[in-house]
This record gives sequence, structure tokens and C-alpha cells, in this order.
Amino acid sequence: MFNTNARSDMKDNGNIDVYPSEAVAQQEDSFTAEDPVNIGKILKKIRTQYQLTLEDASKRTGVAKSTLSKIENEQISPTFAILQKLAKGLDIEIPQLFVEPKQQQATGRRDITEQGKGQQHLTTTYEHELLATQLSSKKMLPYKSRVHARSFEDFGDWVRHDGEEFLLVLEGEVQLLTEFYQPRTLKTGDSAYYDASMGHLVVSSSKEDALILWITTS
Repeated sequence: MFNTNARSDMKDNGNIDVYPSEAVAQQEDSFTAEDPVNIGKILKKIRTQYQLTLEDASKRTGVAKSTLSKIENEQISPTFAILQKLAKGLDIEIPQLFVEPKQQQATGRRDITEQGKGQQHLTTTYEHELLATQLSSKKMLPYKSRVHARSFEDFGDWVRHDGEEFLLVLEGEVQLLTEFYQPRTLKTGDSAYYDASMGHLVVSSSKEDALILWITTS
């Protein structure tokens, strides 16, 4: 296990040596309040999403077809016993009957990065090329990195940030150093997926600096 008491940042000509993914971890999520919804409306949406007729739902839940219809049309309010039957029969949790299911809508977003035309970000240990930079508020951050670092000492401390991370070795060979595992050598074509809140580093172990693809979730 490596020394974790060293300083957390290295600076070279005023540039802090960090992953681009650390910027993702600093973004704040925004939330908006939803309009009140009724149980009948939610029940009908869940039933139609499951492609169930009223009769099908009645057989699965043990609730009469006429009762289901009245609930969906807001003619009656379901008792707790009926809510339990609905949840069990539809294989959902009771709270789901109080929160309107989200509609899956295609956003039509797309961004293409031609070879060598990503946004460059140079540090003392990595030469990053950020990909798909025209899209904002991405759920993942893809980038390629030329790994200049050769040892833990080149960093001074572990890198940690929110989210999960996937890496694929495109050229050369690297060592994946992680806080809770023994170092692992990865060759061209090898990949790894890990919790990015765990201390981690990647260093080149081949003669030439390795090239890797990183994908980080926000």
C-alpha cells in the first residue's frame, strides 16, 4: 500500500495537476419541484407502461376490475390494503404510487470528435484530450490521456473524486495503482472499472508513454 499522507496537490507553473473528471465532481445538480399528482393517474401510467389491461391488472393484484377503474378515474381513493395489493401485484413499492413515473424522452443530443481534435489539457503527469466538449451537462466525461507519469511520487498523493471510472488501454502498458488493491499491470486492450472515490493513479510502465481512454461518470 502506498503512502497516503503526502501532499494532495502538485503545482507546475501555476497549473494544479488533476484529472479533468474532478471538474465534473464540482458541478451542482439542480432540482425542480414537481406538480402534485394523483394516485389514479399514476396507477394508470404504471399499468399502461406494463402493457396491462384492467383485467390483466385485476388478475395480478386481486383488486376488482371495477375498483381499479374507479381508482384510475379518481372516483374513489384506495385503502391501504388495496395499495398493498397493487404494489405486490405490480411488483413495485408503495411510494411509487405517489410519484409520477418519468417519461423517457430522446433528447437527440450528439457530438462527434474527429481524431486529434479534442480539447487539450496538459498537466505534469498526463496529456489529456477531452472528447465531446460541445455537450454540456453530460452524465459521463470521455477523454484520452497520454500517461507521462512513471511512479506514485510523480503525483504526491492519491487522486479521488465522485463517480465511477472506466479506463481502456489504447497503446502501451500501464500500472493501475489503487488505495485498497495491489498494483495491476494493464496492457493494450485491457480495461478496468472502479470506484473513483477510492484513491487511484495510472502510471506508464512501457518504454513509450501509454495512451488510455477514460470515461468518468458525473
